[in-house]
Amino acid sequence: MISPRHDFNAVAAEEVVEKKVYPPPFSLRLTLEERARLEAEADGKPLGAYIRERLLGDDVTPRTRRGNSPVKDKEALGRVMGALGASRLSANLNQLARAVNTGSLPVTPETEAELQQACQEVAQMRADLLRALVGAMDDGP
Repeated sequence: MISPRHDFNAVAAEEVVEKKVYPPPFSLRLTLEERARLEAEADGKPLGAYIRERLLGDDVTPRTRRGNSPVKDKEALGRVMGALGASRLSANLNQLARAVNTGSLPVTPETEAELQQACQEVAQMRADLLRALVGAMDDGP
């Protein structure tokens, strides 16, 4: 029998979303005059974008912006995250797993199935929240 604690930890430890790997930034020192000239030529465009366009011409790849959060209802998200944090769900599951492992909670096949189902549902909620939040940050406005 696989303990529910082991099952939950294994599922929760799985990587949900792969992190994008970006190359390290490149630094360029300019004199005050050079920078002022470039900013004037950029005509309000971000300086980095303007320099990339000047250097790479038509081959420039548009960068994704990470400005405004695409989360539509931050208040609702805060309530959900707060409710999950206050629910002591993980502590309760841990206590159940400990009781099963010590033998103080008799486990029938039905009880084991229900505990494993609860672990899978919690893991799915975690994965969905992380996917939504990470996806929201990656999508950009």
